[in-house]
Amino acid sequence: MNHTRQVNVGGVRIGGGAPIAIQSMSTFSPTDTARAAAQINALGAAGADIVRVAVPDKKAAEALRDLRALTEVPIVADIHFDYRLALTAMEAGVDGLRINPGNIGRRENVVKVVEMARQTGTPIRIGINAGSLPQDLLDAAGGHPTAEGMVEGALRHVRILEEENFRDIVISVKSSDVPMMVRANRILAEQTEYPLHLGVTEAGTEYRGTVKSAIGIGALLLDGIGDTIRVSLTDDPLKEVRAAREILSSLGIQQYGPVLISCPTCGRTQVNLIHIAQEVEERLKEFKSPLRIAVMGCAVNGPGEAREADFGIACGKGSGLLFSKGQVLRSVPENELIDALLDEIRRYEEQKQ
Repeated sequence: MNHTRQVNVGGVRIGGGAPIAIQSMSTFSPTDTARAAAQINALGAAGADIVRVAVPDKKAAEALRDLRALTEVPIVADIHFDYRLALTAMEAGVDGLRINPGNIGRRENVVKVVEMARQTGTPIRIGINAGSLPQDLLDAAGGHPTAEGMVEGALRHVRILEEENFRDIVISVKSSDVPMMVRANRILAEQTEYPLHLGVTEAGTEYRGTVKSAIGIGALLLDGIGDTIRVSLTDDPLKEVRAAREILSSLGIQQYGPVLISCPTCGRTQVNLIHIAQEVEERLKEFKSPLRIAVMGCAVNGPGEAREADFGIACGKGSGLLFSKGQVLRSVPENELIDALLDEIRRYEEQKQ
């Protein structure tokens, strides 16, 4: 894994070998304080480590103080164009800023933001998207965004902060084009030691956005690149958090309770395997142990193909097998298979306590 500097966002450490932090973004304005707070706390309960909020105007910036008092999750204020909003947000006690120094006006405005960030210990994320590159970088590439242009755009902004001797920085370079996003982060990881926030921006609705994010974020994490992630979906942000956790779990980076293994159906399957797998997946949420749980469609291949599973069931018409590490524990009536599996997991957790 790439070694990066470490920054602290409201007690959540990013980079420097810290666990990958999951981020999301509230869909409510800070002025809608009660609903924004409820959503942010729900995101935290679901597993979000940091939540970003849009701060489009002075009223929103001023509302951050009350919002921060009602939330348990670190909040990052997303600021564009008006440096005074960043100052007000820091006065209100936000835990981080997301800005582009190049779009908040004159150099003296950047200096004011940096000085207060230094005084308050507020880290700054430099966020570059392919759709908002400076015109000269677009012109240099024939009018189109490139991975190289995104990296140069990010490093320009980073240099502005470095010239003010400020280094509590996180960088993100995002695109809705997955290969471009991956290439940009690979280039950036070779050129900087600041922690990187990964994401495919404007990824789309739940299905398509999750697939695109899993490919882009997953490819980089497998390379050891990335310190914090967001799955951006046009959907309930709770689904972003669930998808992010599943990406980390699938890569073996972090685990959040049991992982379900289930086979695709085939002509040998004589039960409603889809329904069984979905029910098991839902009911596994009560458990905390990092176990591998298998739901297999037949007793012929089930225990063998899922021999690495801690516990599993191989379903059959009328009856099925309950097994552990490839060894059959016993035969169970078909309508009792799920309960038998869960009882076995429950006994395992009780014995560990």
